[in-house]
Amino acid sequence: MNSQSVTIAFARKGEDELCPTSLCLAARGRGVTGCRGFCVRRARPCRLPILTLHGVVYGVSKFFGGMLADRANARVMMALALAISAGLNVCFGLSSSLLFFGIFWTLNGVFQGMGYPPCARLLTHWFSPMELATKMSYWNASHSLGGGAILILCGFLVNRWGNWRLCFFVPSVIASAMSVLLLVFLRDTPQSIGLPEVEGSHVPGGDTAEESPQAFRRCLRECVFSNKYIWLVSIANFFVYTIRFAVFDWGPTVLKQAKGITLLHGSAMVAGFEVAGLVGMLVTGILTDRLFGGRGAPLSLVSMLLCGLSVFLFWKAPGERQWLNTFLLACTGFFVYGPQALVGVMSANLATKRAAATAVGLTSIFGYASTVLSGYGIGWLVKCYGWGPAFTCLIGIAVVGAGVFAMVLPAKAHGYAQTPETGQNEQCFG
Repeated sequence: MNSQSVTIAFARKGEDELCPTSLCLAARGRGVTGCRGFCVRRARPCRLPILTLHGVVYGVSKFFGGMLADRANARVMMALALAISAGLNVCFGLSSSLLFFGIFWTLNGVFQGMGYPPCARLLTHWFSPMELATKMSYWNASHSLGGGAILILCGFLVNRWGNWRLCFFVPSVIASAMSVLLLVFLRDTPQSIGLPEVEGSHVPGGDTAEESPQAFRRCLRECVFSNKYIWLVSIANFFVYTIRFAVFDWGPTVLKQAKGITLLHGSAMVAGFEVAGLVGMLVTGILTDRLFGGRGAPLSLVSMLLCGLSVFLFWKAPGERQWLNTFLLACTGFFVYGPQALVGVMSANLATKRAAATAVGLTSIFGYASTVLSGYGIGWLVKCYGWGPAFTCLIGIAVVGAGVFAMVLPAKAHGYAQTPETGQNEQCFG
């Protein structure tokens, strides 16, 4: 269950009543007039900081969870975090106060953020750096698949029983069952079950889980915090996520206000953005391994430029041509989700399996800090100057992101030691 799996929409039913729902389209069918993060009735952003706060907390949790994951047993950490997240979803479903919604939603972000880092650690231990982009793109697809599945499930639950709280209780049961399955079937590293390490992934010093605290801090300093390319990838992630969240949060609103498209059709078009994004991350992951030897910067650079072009064409497309707008919005998703997946690949490969979880956690701080810009920043810009400057801002963000990725082009594909098999130069050991 990822941070977008169960979306909370705060919609205004009357002048003073806020109604939390788990699926805006299902809620609309029952007389609720608003949807995730904005008010349709008055066509202005809601002043609710919960979603932005959740994003920031989620990113920070990924960073500190990354440092923990590099030292901990990934199986236990993932199962425990998922079980706690399930419990917090139950608490959310039992709540009726906006204060408690905010508290449980923010705490949920803390423990959900502890799911990504153990996965990064596991993937770098079980797969070669020369195939990591492909494997991580498959794994990244779980975000989109999970988000789509939960929308269908919640839609069914709300329409069948009319109780939005079930949209938290039922997923909590599923997550709890999955945490048990993780404990039973998941394994930490190949060496933990007597298997040799994956070919091409050897690093001097062994597993950081067995190092002293002093040696681990030295490893993080040398493999992560002193690596300029990991910092550049992290900065680029800020711009990637700004566009992703801007479309996800504001898509239905801009389609309604600037294009004259109904909220129902607009929400379906944003769903197409997500589907195209899934395809984009799979395609870019496979091409990165097959054409660029695992180097993610070239395709990330091209994708961000094409993403900016797609945003520009979407801006200029007539509102009455819905199929054209749908296609251009899907192109935006295709080109922005590729770099999003490759950021994790590049940071994990550069830091090597010794510090992969910490590296992806660092990129996540920058990525989820973008919720402030994509949420409040874009909202302020639209309120004061209209949608034109907002589109211009997003296009500029895509260009700047491409420029940052261009600075990563000289980086090696990974930071593992030179071997006859890989022929790569030594870049990071502790």
